Amino acid sequence: MSFSSLVQDISFRDTTPSAASEQRRQMARGSASTSTIDDHRSQVSRARSYASTSATSVSISGDISSQLHGGYSHPLARTWQAERQLTKSMLILPLFITDNDDEETLIPSLPGQYRRGINKIVPFLEPLIRKGLRSVILFGVPLAPGVKDALGTAADDPKGPVMSTIRLLRQRFPQIFIVADVCLCEYTSHGHCGILRDDGGLNNELSVDRISDVAIAYAQAGCHCVAPSDMNDGRIRAIKLKLIEAGIAHKTVLMSYAAKFSGCLYGPFRDAAGSVPSFGDRKCYQLPPGGRGLARRAIERDIAEGADIIMVKPASQYLDIISDAKDIGRNMPVAAYQVSGEFAMIHAGAKAGVFDLKTMAFEATEGILRAGATIVVSYFTPDFLDWLEV
Repeated sequence: MSFSSLVQDISFRDTTPSAASEQRRQMARGSASTSTIDDHRSQVSRARSYASTSATSVSISGDISSQLHGGYSHPLARTWQAERQLTKSMLILPLFITDNDDEETLIPSLPGQYRRGINKIVPFLEPLIRKGLRSVILFGVPLAPGVKDALGTAADDPKGPVMSTIRLLRQRFPQIFIVADVCLCEYTSHGHCGILRDDGGLNNELSVDRISDVAIAYAQAGCHCVAPSDMNDGRIRAIKLKLIEAGIAHKTVLMSYAAKFSGCLYGPFRDAAGSVPSFGDRKCYQLPPGGRGLARRAIERDIAEGADIIMVKPASQYLDIISDAKDIGRNMPVAAYQVSGEFAMIHAGAKAGVFDLKTMAFEATEGILRAGATIVVSYFTPDFLDWLEV
């Protein structure tokens, strides 16, 4: 018998005509009747208590460990259930820096994000730093006519947008951790991430040599971290060796885009950076979406070649790879890039009324942390600086 049925049965028997008549007779007998009535009520109370205990015992089947709700009924208790709490120090803000010093242009496919010239960077960052911004990652966007060529020579131009911005940020915001993305796609006339052979394929040897030179130039300009995203084989080893040779390996973090997958989530970024390939695609040097084993091999290789941080990109569609990266590199930080397409989809869903923007931003990012990341590159960073307390 269920708890509710048992109580109803007791209540029914307590109010039957015979019980009511007995109560009236007891009342007529004086003080003795009061004791009898109290005894009866006590019996009913004990019956109710027994029914409650019996029902509870039935509901948990004798296994108290199955009762979990109490552990997260309070908002603070809910936060204690998380292995990793999202904090401001985990976030890296992407910045698109152009060679037009006064530009501030909205990127239509990337809600609320802008391409900015160097003169607009300080006013943009000042309020964010007051709110707790700790790190930025720089992407150069050369727009001047004729600046792009087959070798990407503008990538390490000392007067170019990235190196100029590194020097500016070191001077104006010495507390900011500066990451420089290292790739050639924004600077090459063909839009690919390295130097090409005559047949249009990547020349891996020349590409690695060029990419590593660019990384050293950024490190010598003052960035704290170089992050090669080109996916050419062997570039981590080449960069680490050149950092050692230059005497700056001890103060330069090498963050590898070790598991960077090809796919359709980069569209808004390529609009922002002007890095759409002029022909073909990047499937030959970015990982296939189903290539989990290949990703594990790439992560293992880049750790062995000297990477200090491993990055997975994109993030939300590759949570298993983030988990793999944390397992393989269990003694090192794991970063995840919540890419432009992920960001744009969340905004589109919120705009369509599918969900609340803030709620979904937190849910997606907490999923990335749960998978194993401790660093998140996210366009939501300015929002999180408002939403988070620490």
